[in-house]
Amino acid sequence: MPASTPAPGGLAQPLSDLFDAVPPDWREVTEPFRTRPVGQALTARVDAACRQGTTVYPADVFAALRHTRRSQIKVVILGQDPYHGPGQAHGLAFSVPPGQAIPPSLRNIRKELARDLGLTPPAHGCLQAWAERGVLLLNTVLTVEAAQAASHAGWGWEALTDALIAAVAADAHPCVFLLWGAHAQRKRALIEQAMSHSEARATHLILQANHPSPLSATRGATPFIGCGHFGQAQAFWRAQGHTLDWALA
Repeated sequence: MPASTPAPGGLAQPLSDLFDAVPPDWREVTEPFRTRPVGQALTARVDAACRQGTTVYPADVFAALRHTRRSQIKVVILGQDPYHGPGQAHGLAFSVPPGQAIPPSLRNIRKELARDLGLTPPAHGCLQAWAERGVLLLNTVLTVEAAQAASHAGWGWEALTDALIAAVAADAHPCVFLLWGAHAQRKRALIEQAMSHSEARATHLILQANHPSPLSATRGATPFIGCGHFGQAQAFWRAQGHTLDWALA
């Protein structure tokens, strides 16, 4: 049966080429992963899916690492896997490119930003400005099949993103980890373990709340709406003598 043609906006390069283009400050994490059996198996599996005509999102798999310098990270926000609709995913957790409809969870993130800091978000849902100011918008799984949520969970990405999270937690400079929802909160032990084993002993702030999804944003003991995480992160960095700009243009 002939392979179908992937939809526009899907992954069009071999994954090995994208690993080659990862910025140098992240390669001490990504290079060991890609040479291990789990990394080799993941690369082969993703590339095989693309060759067979499966549309895989996003095209820019490592956008979060390209846009955010490791030495300048101020905040880490963890998502699960990329959006699986046409044109939505561009490699930054929760973010969509300009011109795309704003997904429900992102609408609640914008709502809390306005409630907490009085900032009026722009009409678009692109969070790249945050990424370029030191907010690492990292999904724990970095690819997905079109129209199939969580389809690449368990393929091996988790080993890489766990290593990236642990590396940030072990770095010498402080950071704020925003853990929204049970999936992200399961990474707390990883963060704390990396901190305890690090010689740097950086002081991090870990904040938890429900996921911004409409199903959970206003429910439970720690609702997302009203959590005040944006202001708390700003206050943390102000105490370090630095600013944290959450504005979106």
